[in-house]
Amino acid sequence: MIDILKKYMSDFTSMSEDEQQAISESLQIKEYKKGKYLLRQGDFSTIKCYFVLMGCVRQFFIDELGKEVTSNFFTEEQAIPIINEKTQDELSKYSLVCVEDCILVVGDVTSENTMFNKYPQLEMMIRKMMEINLGEMQDQLGEFISSSPEERYKTVLRQRPQLIDRVPQHQLASYLGITPESLSRIKKRIKNSNY
Repeated sequence: MIDILKKYMSDFTSMSEDEQQAISESLQIKEYKKGKYLLRQGDFSTIKCYFVLMGCVRQFFIDELGKEVTSNFFTEEQAIPIINEKTQDELSKYSLVCVEDCILVVGDVTSENTMFNKYPQLEMMIRKMMEINLGEMQDQLGEFISSSPEERYKTVLRQRPQLIDRVPQHQLASYLGITPESLSRIKKRIKNSNY
């Protein structure tokens, strides 16, 4: 699993093997069981970030009507962005929960700053990864807003097909902004059209 991180260090930096190894050995890697909350809506925000080595983490919130709304899924090789330091004293607006057993790299601001000072290229790598992540999220949001529910599902089939079998259908429906019944109809229609 550390090979995944070393791949990013090789792709985005010119750090030596020794530096990559030293960084890999100093990372905090934790295993979390399915159903474990990393953060709960309404709790004080923690300043942590995660990188998914294995598993799936769901981001969701409970809206003003008490309805659970899934806003994202994070799977292998995706960063779960750090919560802005300015919101540390505020209550979290969403929850993060493991949909599957997960292995995550866990970071916090203090350890990150220490690592950045020691390995300046690491900060550049994280920044580049976050820029790519933000660009992808902006593209997905723009496409999501202008798409029909069926087009949203087809986008998931093209871009994140692993979600179809890995997450409960009611959560996938929530992510797509539709009811589970609508999702079933869309899946049946697409299957019958041999998409």
